[in-house]
Amino acid sequence: MTTEHLLDDRPRVPLCTMANKVPEVTAYFWIIKVLTTGMGETASDLLARLLGPVPAVGLGGLALALSLAVQFAVRRYVAWVYWTAVVMVSVFGTMAADVLHVGLGVPYTLSTPFFLVVLAAVFALWYAVERTLSIHGIRTRRREVFYWAAVLATFALGTAAGDLTATIGLGYLGSVVLFAVAICLPAVAHRGGVLSAVPAFWTAYVITRPLGASLADWMAVGHTRGGLGLGLAPVTLAWTAAIACFVGYLAVSRRDTSALDAA
Repeated sequence: MTTEHLLDDRPRVPLCTMANKVPEVTAYFWIIKVLTTGMGETASDLLARLLGPVPAVGLGGLALALSLAVQFAVRRYVAWVYWTAVVMVSVFGTMAADVLHVGLGVPYTLSTPFFLVVLAAVFALWYAVERTLSIHGIRTRRREVFYWAAVLATFALGTAAGDLTATIGLGYLGSVVLFAVAICLPAVAHRGGVLSAVPAFWTAYVITRPLGASLADWMAVGHTRGGLGLGLAPVTLAWTAAIACFVGYLAVSRRDTSALDAA
């Protein structure tokens, strides 16, 4: 699902206060998105192990607030600023789901539908106010707030859903296969005319979270848990390096801004 497939749902914004703050949706977008979800999963677990759950949540919340402050301060899409914010949302979104389960004892069978309701509420309020959920119109402060609220909710939902499938018998590798198939369905439905561009995009966006998290967990956890046993720190560092390489390439090549510049 690329930018041209989403253009039909681009809203008509009569007054643009700033350039669109979201990158063009290309293959690079989806690759980096999956990488951020996996990195956020293992980084969250690593920080909780090294610092303890409470300090880790506090540090994650502070890093998220700072990254979003920078994102809101810039007037256009900047690759490293945007993707840093996504990484921090990934880390903190994972922590939010884990706190409910580990800290408060809320089972994934309850937290998953809870975060689904939260996401639905964000979308409902966003649409009621702006009459669109398209990512092509993130040109005002209010729409940017709605966008990042939705992003945070998708990460929390995806984390809970991924952990749910991993603990009900599928395991991490089984979850990878499940979500790899699931993420193809919105694109197929959109191409077949069954699903319009905007819901297809957001459905795929949600699924990237459990896909990346399940893959990273499978790489990191020990053999007794069905994983490769590579460890949290090596997987976190490797996925962080991959994110940095892709974002660095986009910052130089501007392959994710061509349609935005032309708009």
